[in-house]
Amino acid sequence: MHPSSIQTLKIGILGGGQLGRMLIQAGLDLNLDFQVLDPDSNAPCSSLTKFTCGKLTDYDTVLNFGKGCDLLTIEIENVNAEALMQLQNLGKKVYPQPHLIALIQNKCSQKNFYKENNIPTADFVLVNNREDIKRHAALLPAVNKLAKEGYDGRGVQIINSESEIVNGFDSIGLLEKLIDFEKEISIIVARNETGEIVAYPPVEMVFHKEANLVEYLFSPAEITLEIAQQADSIAKRIIETLGLIGILAVEMFVTKEGKVLVNEVAPRPHNSGHQTIEANITSQYDQHLRAILNLPLGETQIIKPSAMVNILGQAGHSGTAIYQGLEEVLMMSSTYVHLYGKPTTKPFRKMGHVTILDQDIDRLKVKAKQVKEKLKVIA
Repeated sequence: MHPSSIQTLKIGILGGGQLGRMLIQAGLDLNLDFQVLDPDSNAPCSSLTKFTCGKLTDYDTVLNFGKGCDLLTIEIENVNAEALMQLQNLGKKVYPQPHLIALIQNKCSQKNFYKENNIPTADFVLVNNREDIKRHAALLPAVNKLAKEGYDGRGVQIINSESEIVNGFDSIGLLEKLIDFEKEISIIVARNETGEIVAYPPVEMVFHKEANLVEYLFSPAEITLEIAQQADSIAKRIIETLGLIGILAVEMFVTKEGKVLVNEVAPRPHNSGHQTIEANITSQYDQHLRAILNLPLGETQIIKPSAMVNILGQAGHSGTAIYQGLEEVLMMSSTYVHLYGKPTTKPFRKMGHVTILDQDIDRLKVKAKQVKEKLKVIA
């Protein structure tokens, strides 16, 4: 794509959530022209740009929206990939490519891709129903994942023993050996049309036990250089083998033996890359735009170690969002608050994030805990 013409392109984003919002914020600096499709008329992007309210999984809705765009991208995988394939046939550019969105949407085909390409991942079997899970009880303890539409902790069930098989999904999915891991890390990797590839340093994720969402993130991950190199090489190999254009978040387990196993990937900006806005030379949002516009990819080095805290709606609170403790958090040094423009809160809904920069890792951990304790989203 000729760099001088990018301002004339109509760029369509499927999904109008916080990731789309931060993508648009990054694109404003390049005078890019966006339009957004989302089923929620109050979505975070609704007041930022030209907005169409419609279902992302409906073929005709996506097709009609896409006809008014030159280039399409996504901020969520749960979209109608068939409509995107048709738009590609009509000469529209769609990045990441629709066949890759379809592959990644289905956890079974995603896992098969790792197996076929010798990419290290946990042992697994494909299952059609609960009866199949029973037949593979030898694999327990395991994680049962729905093939499709699992997102943000949904569609995932841990089955420790045969007595818990009743909690499994009576549906198509996979059963994956439960890994007793040391850490969960993530690497964001980018590739443009020219085939240039860059990766960000690995970050470490700490999950909320109850909501199964990332609660804290630390950058860089506290891992050995050898593990970091292993993870970097795996992430680059995945994006290159796929031939994906855009960015790819690769979530991985580090086992107690120091092996890196791929958990899953997301072909879009990701929760594990929010801190890059302040903490890295190029943010993941700038990088995604550079990749899909075939611009030179940006440098990924860390400017300063950082922590990212997800601001989740408080349990027991639903209704108009009130941000308690915001002023106290803004008084803290090198702390950056990002609220997502969601008018209503509900338990564990992602309402914003806070990035904290500090040269000292221990101090970062203390500050992250303070932010978590001070900033509460209530109704």
